[in-house]
Formats: sequence, structure tokens, C-alpha cells
Amino acid sequence: MSRQSPKVIRSQFLSVCKMNDSFKPGPFLMIVFGGAGDLSRRKLLPALYHLYRDEQITNFIILGVGRTERSDEEYRVEMGEYVSKYSGDLFEKVKWDAFASHLRYISGDVSDAKLYVELRTQTDSLMKKVGIDNLLYYLSVPIGVVSVIIDHMAQQKIWLTQKQSKVIIEKPFGKDRDSAKALNTKVLEVFEESQIYRIDHYLGKETVQNILFFRFANSIFEPIWKRNYIDHIEISVTETEGVGTRGDFYEESGIIRDVVQNHLLQLVSLVAMEPPVGFEANLIRDEKLKVYRSIRQFTPEEIAQNTVIGQYGAGTVAEKIAVAYRKESKVNTKSVTPTFFAGRFFVDNWRLAGVPIYVRTGKRLKKRVTELVVYFKHPPLKLLGCGHEEMPPNAVVMSITPHESINICFSVKLPGMVDRAYPVKMSFDYQETFGRDYSPYERLLIDCMKGDQTLFPGAEEIECMWSIVDPIIRYWEEKGDKHLPIYEAGTWGPESADRLMQEDGNEWRCYDE
Repeated sequence: MSRQSPKVIRSQFLSVCKMNDSFKPGPFLMIVFGGAGDLSRRKLLPALYHLYRDEQITNFIILGVGRTERSDEEYRVEMGEYVSKYSGDLFEKVKWDAFASHLRYISGDVSDAKLYVELRTQTDSLMKKVGIDNLLYYLSVPIGVVSVIIDHMAQQKIWLTQKQSKVIIEKPFGKDRDSAKALNTKVLEVFEESQIYRIDHYLGKETVQNILFFRFANSIFEPIWKRNYIDHIEISVTETEGVGTRGDFYEESGIIRDVVQNHLLQLVSLVAMEPPVGFEANLIRDEKLKVYRSIRQFTPEEIAQNTVIGQYGAGTVAEKIAVAYRKESKVNTKSVTPTFFAGRFFVDNWRLAGVPIYVRTGKRLKKRVTELVVYFKHPPLKLLGCGHEEMPPNAVVMSITPHESINICFSVKLPGMVDRAYPVKMSFDYQETFGRDYSPYERLLIDCMKGDQTLFPGAEEIECMWSIVDPIIRYWEEKGDKHLPIYEAGTWGPESADRLMQEDGNEWRCYDE
């Protein structure tokens, strides 16, 4: 049987989507606060254009809100330049022109009540004119501005124009548990929990979603996905880039708030959770909450033993000179903000009790990698001509970036006259199999339009995740500069992160090849 090309597979998939109306959202109006901002230019509008190009959305209006005065046409032209830049080969001028006809723009200050009066007038007019009954507010703004917008929405009661209205809020959701709880309370004064979509683009990545499918749709893996067979789990989210122009943001957040509290803990929950009784949002949230509540809370002494922080100094990344973090724009020259974190967590539940879960994340590291690796225990005896020290363990490797793939590592007999085990792998590559990768925002936006909250953390999840990292953040902030190792840019972080693994006889997966 001949193998089908990715283009054929993609064409067949889109044909199924077109035949099945349940894949498509109905008519909608999306109001984007920060409609001309960096996220809208790089992620949001390109994703919406791709959905239109693939005929996943047809009847809609996108109303951008920003401070700078622009006409609708000026907005369309300016956004077209960015969408062309970030869409690459997927950009088609004719398709863009058709998509751009759905764009509108309104200027104003989000702290000025006049903006919301005009916004309500335009919203009512547009929804009646086009026959739209699905209203989405996308808050692509700094977290401190969210409260301002919510307060004005409450005063103007603009959300009451339609019961199907939804609000989409970008991470980070708060800066600690108390602020997250206060923000949840404020948003819930205006919207019900079923209308709130706290978006984390990591959960829209295919490999992240596929963790659940891999575990629960394949009976050969689930029986061994437990402490009896798993030795340890490793999760890496490493970046080569520095903070760039976001120095002021990073000074307020740091690596733990920026990555650990959301991306990394979400991955931990997916690899450690029990099978949900269904795929509905509330059922999956329930199982993830159980994981967060089972993650061991450390004492100050245990935080010192099980976590490592660091900050990048000067160095060379990809053959380019990189300045130290303290030399970056908008960064305090004496900053103690961490740009690296490594930790050893434990999920004290029946499935994974005693199994260490190692996590690491950082900026200005040697390579950009996001990967989840489950290592299984060695066979108990020295068989087949080699012992534990010579045989690499069986492993499941789920790669999220730079390539989405799943690899299963195991041993076979080395050809020849000797009885020796030899490590090999079976590989599944998303792009090779399915063609173009869909951006996380494409999937998440469709789910928002359809009202599916499965891939969006709920209020209780957010607060639980903050409860896990808050003591760690406080501990290292109190320690200050003397306990902050500076690692050379272009390396794998401070040496103390290696010792964290070596204490248990393990080592971080090597990405130097």
C-alpha cells in the first residue's frame, strides 16, 4: 500500500472538517483589546487569517481596539504587513483582502469610560447588522490593565448584549495566589466561570494535547504508566533567546512566574493525572486539580535541596555574542531576577508516589527545546550480554519544540555473532504525517468560539498552581544576590542543576548533538 503525502492527508482532513459542521463555529464578533499590539500582530491575527483561509470561519467581524488613531483601512493595511511576515508561504494576497474586509478598528484609552460607550454602540449595531449572536472579548493587554477593562465593562454592562459572550484573558493570570484569586473574583463579578477562557498557548500545541491521547487511547502504555515501571520523568522548556525588549516585564515576573507556574505545571498534570470519565472540560479539570493538590509542598530546607535558580551572564549563543541579563534594556543592573529554574517535584498520589519529576527551564541556554521524557526502570538482572550501566533505559520522548514528535526508545539485538543489546527508536513526526502544523492559537480560538473550555485552566486550577510556586518564589527572593548563580549564556545553566540530577544517579537528556 503506497504512503499518502502530507498534502493529501491534510486535504482529506479538511474535507472531513467541511462536511462536519460541528468542527465550525457559528457567526461571531471578536473585540480585541490590544488589537494592534505585539501579540495580535504575531499570533492572534495570523491565526484568525489561517482559519479563514482553511474555511473554518466564514461569518464574523473582528473589532480591534487600540490607543493609536487609525481608520479601518489603515488598520487592515498595517495588519496585512505583519500577517504576511508571520504567515510565510501561507499568505495569499487575494485571501487576505477577503479576510481583511471583516476587520474594523476603534481607538481610545481603556481607562476612559467614553471608549466603552462607543464600543457598546458599535457592538449592538454590528451584531444586529450581520446577525451575530456570539460575542468574544479578547484581552490582549498587560495583566494590570485587565482589571481596568473589567471594571468599565461592569459599569457599562456591555457584556449583557448577548448571553453567549465570552472573555479571553492571556497569561500570566496574577503574580501570586492572592492576586490571582482577587482577579478571579473581579472577573466573576461580570462573567460566569463558563464564559471565562484563561488562555495558555502551550495547551493548544498538538503534542501537549496528544499526551492524553497517547496515554489513554493506547492500551499498551497505560498499564505501565505508574511507579512500578517508571524510574523518573524529565520536562525541559529551554530557550536560546534572552528577554529582548521585555526587560521590564521580566523584572516583575522572572522565570518561575513566567513558565513554571503555567507551562511546566500543566505538563506535569497531564503526565500524572488519572483517566477522566469523559473528555468534557470539567472532568479533565477535576483530574488535573487532583494532581496539583498531590504535588508535595516543600519546607524551606526542602526548597533548597530540590530547586535551583540562576541568571544568565554574558556568553555566545548560536555563534552570536549575548549580553548578560543585567545589561539588557529595562533591567536593573543589580537585578536578582532568575532566568533559570530547575526543580525536582514529587506527586504524592497512588500512581506516581516516589517517582521524581525533574523540570528545567531557562533563557539564553544552548538550544531551544521543549520535551517531556518518561524513563522506565531497567530490567532487574544482567542479561543479554550487558548490565544496567551499559543499557540505556526504555523511554517515551514527547517533543513539543522545535519539532512535534513522539519517539519510543527501546533495545534490540545488535546484528552479528555476539548477543548484545542495541538502542533504537520508533518515531512519529507530526509534520511528516500531517503536513502543516496548526498554530496553538488556531485550535484555542476555535474552542473559544465553540464554547469548549477543555484546554483552558479554570479558576481553581490557577490558584492551585500559584500555591505550589509561591513558597519557592518567596524563598529565593529572600535569599537575594548571594544565592543566585550566574551562568554563561549558551550553556545549559548553572552546574548546581546537574547536581540535582546526579544526586539520584541520573543526568539531564543531552541535546548537544
